[in-house]
Amino acid sequence: MAMADQTRRDFIAGSARGALGAGLALSAAHWNDVRGANDRVRLGVIGTGARGQEVMRWFQKEPEIEVVALCDCYAKLLEQALAKTEGKAKAYTDYRALLESRDVDAVLIATPDHWHKQMAVDACNAGKDVYIEKPLTFSIDEGHEIIRAVKSSNRVLQVGLQQRSGEHYLEAKQEYVDKGKLGKITLVRTWWHGNSYHLRKPNFTEMPEGLDWKAFLGPVAYREFDALQFYNWRAYLDFGGGQITDLFTHWIDVVHWFLGEELPIEANAAGGIYQYKDGRTAPDTICLQLEYPGEWVATFEATLVPGARGASIEFLGTEGSLEIDRGGYTYQGKRQRGSEEQPVVRKNTASLEQQHVRNFLSCVKTRQKPNSDVVSGHRSALASHLGKMAYLKKQQIKFDPASERDHTL
Repeated sequence: MAMADQTRRDFIAGSARGALGAGLALSAAHWNDVRGANDRVRLGVIGTGARGQEVMRWFQKEPEIEVVALCDCYAKLLEQALAKTEGKAKAYTDYRALLESRDVDAVLIATPDHWHKQMAVDACNAGKDVYIEKPLTFSIDEGHEIIRAVKSSNRVLQVGLQQRSGEHYLEAKQEYVDKGKLGKITLVRTWWHGNSYHLRKPNFTEMPEGLDWKAFLGPVAYREFDALQFYNWRAYLDFGGGQITDLFTHWIDVVHWFLGEELPIEANAAGGIYQYKDGRTAPDTICLQLEYPGEWVATFEATLVPGARGASIEFLGTEGSLEIDRGGYTYQGKRQRGSEEQPVVRKNTASLEQQHVRNFLSCVKTRQKPNSDVVSGHRSALASHLGKMAYLKKQQIKFDPASERDHTL
């Protein structure tokens, strides 16, 4: 589909919208009837920005996937994604119209956080399986709504916490944590410094042609167009949780998985906008501390200043330590006077995204629970939300794990 002969405004006006509000409730039984030829999974992508296009690329590497539909409120991004399907996908500017399509079996949701809950719930109710970028939610209660939607619709939902599908993560958990080689773990340090996505700057100030600003805002209170809020939305707490929910959610999810405990009882935080006073509302420097019932503490440190770099997790136990990131892990046994066990180093070169996408596709076909399911995804976001609350309130936040007893599958 050639776009050169259309302006972006014409493109938006001409995009398929469908009969909104009708037909979103495809039954689970009907799902098997609308599968593509040769048992292919027909994918719709909602949110075709940089991250959406990157994850879409990994889906396109799988032979059983066909990207058949795309949706975005910004025509430029929609055009870019459309080109990557060789013009074969159908373009939409309203996600509800995409969900109405019987040609779509599953959706990838890669929008800003404030849209996640409604899109995930609507997708489940429309009979679509869901791969959704992290964090799953914008607030704790949203997770409960999504869990109910997944349960009632019997959909497969995978959260984009791709470490859960990483082979070297599973190997480290089984070999060093599950076998007790770290002893009693009392402290888990996590950090993620210098993430450039939180410092992005647009090369425009006026609203670009082909952008539906109201659609971008969605449930967020209306305000006049702001180029920074649109282009660098991760730096604004109206659209996400800054580094806390964008980055810490990844690491605390690994911690929950390894230690088998998902619900903290207390959160503390300190930080602020110390360097980048450009209108952002999310802190550029943050330190969090979460305490868990199993008598251990998890911490998170992040700053955007260029003096700090790197991202990792370190488990500290009575018998040794384990540091792990996306590139591999290092295990160090207990240091004793006169002797020291040599560290075990494992490098990883495999794509976590590819492994995670393949797990999702397998579960779409088998109807099994994916590696990063809706409950664990919700609880990792919950931990981040508690940290965000502690930062905003400048006080200790208490949490009762019993309050989650009804929110399981």
